[in-house]
Amino acid sequence: MSTATRKSPLTDWTLVVPVVALVALVFSWGRDLPSGVVALVALCLGGAVLAAVHHAEVVAHRVGEPFGSLVLAVAVTVIEVALIVTLMADGGPKTASLARDTVFAAVMITCNGIVGLSLLVGALRTRVAVFNAEGSGAALATVATLAVLSLVLPTFTTSKPGPEFSTAQLAFAAVASLSLYGVFIAVQTVRHRDYFLPVDTGAGRSRPAGAASPSEAATAMASASASASAGAGAGRAAPAPGGDDHAEPPSVRDALISLGLLLVALVAVVGDAKAVSPTIETGVESAGLPNAVVGVIIALLVLAPETLAAVRAARRDRVQTSLNLAYGSAIASIGLTIPAIALASIWLSGPLLLGLGPIHMVLLALTIVVSALTIVPGRATLLQAGVHLVLLAAYLFLAVSP
Repeated sequence: MSTATRKSPLTDWTLVVPVVALVALVFSWGRDLPSGVVALVALCLGGAVLAAVHHAEVVAHRVGEPFGSLVLAVAVTVIEVALIVTLMADGGPKTASLARDTVFAAVMITCNGIVGLSLLVGALRTRVAVFNAEGSGAALATVATLAVLSLVLPTFTTSKPGPEFSTAQLAFAAVASLSLYGVFIAVQTVRHRDYFLPVDTGAGRSRPAGAASPSEAATAMASASASASAGAGAGRAAPAPGGDDHAEPPSVRDALISLGLLLVALVAVVGDAKAVSPTIETGVESAGLPNAVVGVIIALLVLAPETLAAVRAARRDRVQTSLNLAYGSAIASIGLTIPAIALASIWLSGPLLLGLGPIHMVLLALTIVVSALTIVPGRATLLQAGVHLVLLAAYLFLAVSP
């Protein structure tokens, strides 16, 4: 069975690393750490990231796409939300914009960084990275709507001074975000799951002229998979094309072990990131950088597992899986953070700044337009990858030097 094709999680290094990282979290939580200990915690953080990617891929292999991408995106985002709320509760007035800074950083990192890296790796491998325009376009539309409703409108509303929502507006934004996220999940996993499956490009070759479009290929693929699995029992996900279809999926026991270790690793990633955050904040302040840089660093640390998983999927010619991770993470980041912050605002004192400034609004608008132009054809080259990476670089540079 699975032990014949992959090493058991019980004897794998990925069992030890999350536990060690969690132990480091327990002993470092709430303490002032010397620089040497901070370095050790950072090392544990890096190991936990790699372990999280491994276990996410094991779970994804068992449940199939797009459920595998969804597991990692939701798990990371739920813990990210907990980290934001914890930091806001402990940080006082200076963390009033932390939720906005972290969520916007997550949007820019996913839509430009993860997408750009995935397209770069896919285009280098096959010259043209092919994906499903219907699924990716729907996800992008959801990201754009959530971002504008939650991060742009607060700058222009007049019920409350400053880039803030009133209580009623914040409640509406929370309900709208959570509802839209729920609809997206239903479409991605049930009603139009075929739109989010990797496109079969024929052993990595780009689709010739006159051949079926990526969306047609995905639809035909899903129909074939459904027919093949009809007699094997309902609910069993067919293996996604372009991946390791020859490898036998892990057993239920191994998948459950990996799921548990994935959660442990993600808790360790976010917890260790919080443990080193005072050092990060001190470094940011001593360097004279804007406070928003803290949110950028937190987002970079928290999104590291998804970034590595997306790049590894692109290396296997599964760019659609990479896009599922990127846009799914952005949707989850907004769709779960805004309701959680709205609920936490009941007991959190001080203002809650959600509205973006002019520079960030321009970057968001440019990202949405460029992303739409990238997604619509269903295929991308090195040029599109370079454009997205330049947008990410512009965002990071302007975060340091606004």
